[in-house]
Amino acid sequence: MTETRFLWTLAVLTATAGAAAAETYITDPGHTEVRVGWNHAGVSMQHGEFTTVSGTLELDAESPETASVTATIAADSFFSGVDALDQHAKSADFLDAVSYPEITFASTALKLTGEDTAEITGDLTMHGVTKPLVLDARLTHLGAHPVGQFFDYYKGNWVAFSAQGQIDPADFGVGSSIPVGKLTINIDTELKAAK
Repeated sequence: MTETRFLWTLAVLTATAGAAAAETYITDPGHTEVRVGWNHAGVSMQHGEFTTVSGTLELDAESPETASVTATIAADSFFSGVDALDQHAKSADFLDAVSYPEITFASTALKLTGEDTAEITGDLTMHGVTKPLVLDARLTHLGAHPVGQFFDYYKGNWVAFSAQGQIDPADFGVGSSIPVGKLTINIDTELKAAK
């Protein structure tokens, strides 16, 4: 067993003592963010966020590299703080949120790359098109939530991680008539054990 796998396994075993199989974790909507950034015509960087996101993480204490992640994003939840931009982003020129209301991600492989890092490969479906996406993820918390001592909602096991990736929306038929270039994706999420 490699040192990396040992450390991940030890951490998961500590957090889920007595667990014998995969445990399901569910995203906490109040502490899950999916932010995107793009270059506006070479002039400046702009950013927006999808505010409605749900997802799950399946984590096996004995085989952390077999973990799987799924996420569903409401396309019409895009928010930049500029109403005209938000409406245009959700229009048929870009996301076409009426025809394609959901953006989904389902992992297909996970490769441990360090003591608390992993490369998550999966299928991203947007605008009716599915393409591979690779996310560089970092585990930021595993185990009891520190706020659990004050609020019952936070009792139990939690996982938190951040992840980054990049896509060209034109590959998905998004903004093909008005190119925006590549999008950077930044994700931060806290997930609570389902049981």
